[in-house]
Amino acid sequence: MGKDVIIALDLDSSQKALAFLDRFTGQKPYVKIGMELFYAEGPAIVRQIKARGHKIFLDLKLHDIPNTVQRAMAVLSGLDVDMVNLHAAGTKAMMEAALAGLTRPDGSRPLLIAVTQLTSTSQQRMEQELLIQKPLDEVVMHYARCAAAAGLDGVVCSPLEAGRVHEGCGGSFLTVTPGVRFADGDAGDQVRVTTPARAKELGSDYIVVGRPIVAAPDPVAAYRRCLAEFVG
Repeated sequence: MGKDVIIALDLDSSQKALAFLDRFTGQKPYVKIGMELFYAEGPAIVRQIKARGHKIFLDLKLHDIPNTVQRAMAVLSGLDVDMVNLHAAGTKAMMEAALAGLTRPDGSRPLLIAVTQLTSTSQQRMEQELLIQKPLDEVVMHYARCAAAAGLDGVVCSPLEAGRVHEGCGGSFLTVTPGVRFADGDAGDQVRVTTPARAKELGSDYIVVGRPIVAAPDPVAAYRRCLAEFVG
């Protein structure tokens, strides 16, 4: 599976999202539909964007009791998305239930990945607010191993952790990495960040890029810059 750039459509209406995608004439970038857009427009926006020929990462980060997550994933499997996610903190039992719910009767399913620790989380916040005293990279690796043991396809992690995840879980275990900014850009509320070129060096399989593309004066040029730096 080749490397790719996923554009985070962190927009609050279908009108804005579709107008943004209209700018990509002749291109069908992989896109992420997160909570903001999905909660504003519901499953309809997923179907609209899929009908246009885009691959979709549906980023809803499910986290609940196993039965509830299994049933929710069974619904999401009908949307024909390419990737969905959940929080690894929901436990291995929840991840296994999610996988069972996501798998269609014919055995097909979208990729399923688990969020380890959000890229806005620092060691200090994790210790003081989550009462997790272990080193951050150790926690990420433990969550990644649990996700792999549950049969998932990969994890969401920082690019800084991608290499270690591959070492611990295998080269085919996917690393989907937000926290990517251009060298001359603003980090925003992300803590563990790097550039597209550095993410490539560190072993990220997919980078998820929002504001550096969506808020750019020329989003198409920014997207092409990301592709050039990350994919080559």
